[in-house]
Amino acid sequence: MIGTLASILDVSHVGYPLLFLMVMAESSGALVPGETALITAAVLASQGRLEIELVIALAATAAIVGDNIGYVIGRKGGRWLLERPGRAYRQRQEVLRVGEPFFERHGSKAVFFGRFLLGLRVWASWLAGITRMNWRSFVLWNALGGICWATVVGLVAYFLGHSAGNAIKTFGLYGLLAALLAIASGLWLHRRRRRRRRSEQQGRAAGSAARHPLDPPPTPGE
Repeated sequence: MIGTLASILDVSHVGYPLLFLMVMAESSGALVPGETALITAAVLASQGRLEIELVIALAATAAIVGDNIGYVIGRKGGRWLLERPGRAYRQRQEVLRVGEPFFERHGSKAVFFGRFLLGLRVWASWLAGITRMNWRSFVLWNALGGICWATVVGLVAYFLGHSAGNAIKTFGLYGLLAALLAIASGLWLHRRRRRRRRSEQQGRAAGSAARHPLDPPPTPGE
């Protein structure tokens, strides 16, 4: 998927508009790989083929616009669309069963953190509209979530390249951040052990010198 998108996004006059459309479509509720498009664009930016500042700005704007479209859809007819019989009926019912009470209790947090989770990223705006979340509150947390998501995912993929893209795709953003945190913690513990071992060696050396002092210099007249 990343390789196919890279070949398309690599065309300068297509890459930026396609990135915007894919992120906006996913945010409004369409099952398209918007985050994968962001990762791919950021990797291309790390190779000098796109501009990372523009990639992040477009992705954040597209996420905000798409979420607001999804909010309107959810508020006007989202419940009817999810409850109507047809394809994926059970999955749509599960979205309502789990998502609706969660949004009623944690609306603002769900909008913000939902941007980083695949399932919620697609349905969060609809659920916010279905539960009649206050629009001003939705816009605030949606904008914060979209900007943070585009910045974090974009910069991680930009600085770590294809390896970050594959890791985010496989484990999710939180999984990648957890792995990086674990690596950093391991390095910190390793350095701490080395410092402690060095201090113990220095302490033993000092103790040995105290037990076996050098012979005193001869006194005058000897």
